[in-house]
Amino acid sequence: MYARPADFSEALRLLTEPDARVLAGGTDIFPAAGERLLGGRHVDVAALEALRGISVEGDWIRIGAAVTWSDLAKAELSPAFDALCAAAREIGGVQIQNRGTLGGNLCNASPAADGVPPLLVLDAEVELVSTRGRRRAHLGEFITGNRRTTLRVGEMMTAVLVRQPAPTARSTFLKLGARRYLVISIVMVAVLLDVIDGHVRNARVAAGACSAAAKRLPDVERRLIGAAAHTGLGDLIEGEHLAALSPIDDLRGTADYRRDAALTLVRRAIELCLNAEAGGVV
Repeated sequence: MYARPADFSEALRLLTEPDARVLAGGTDIFPAAGERLLGGRHVDVAALEALRGISVEGDWIRIGAAVTWSDLAKAELSPAFDALCAAAREIGGVQIQNRGTLGGNLCNASPAADGVPPLLVLDAEVELVSTRGRRRAHLGEFITGNRRTTLRVGEMMTAVLVRQPAPTARSTFLKLGARRYLVISIVMVAVLLDVIDGHVRNARVAAGACSAAAKRLPDVERRLIGAAAHTGLGDLIEGEHLAALSPIDDLRGTADYRRDAALTLVRRAIELCLNAEAGGVV
């Protein structure tokens, strides 16, 4: 079954049917199907205005779950969102960026989902809605493992919510891949720093493709907070500070290679963030 609901309430009703699932950009669902016909019931929500747009609601920035990567790449957001906008420009090619959605990337919950580390350093929450009601969850708790989330039957993600960052905060994103574009991440890192009076007031660091789910690195953050913000700040970070990571061996790289690359990217991203330079692919 394929349905394209006219409004949000109809979409929620359709999701109560057996085996119903949300279809947005389709950039994960269709490749996963291969040459097989799609089975089950698909509810296409890409055109619902309730899931589109970026707005300010009091102390929060609200990003609709159906906002595309192209939308994010062009969005006028504060420097704290630079990592997210950089990731948006590195996801697939332009055609994928035009179709793929933020909510789809998060609900797919791939360990290599580029959107996750930048949102983790923004301390993002997700809004989840069903006919039973509305709830919110921290992104780090919503994604529980490789392709696993706490999304419930009949529920859809409607938005990502970020508390207004400090105006002095900025972030950067670095991604290691086998080539410049159209590549699955081997390692990716996002860093957010807030520097006041020459010292790091706040630091958030996250890595992806190095564990079953992307995660924050609290030991790295603790090492940075309070440190003098000058060239060479990244050298404060040692391999032991990334002990929370648990990379695997696969065709794209060994676990040891990922650990070494993660350390290099964390150090480099700290320096880029400190110097207010744009992030990108290594």
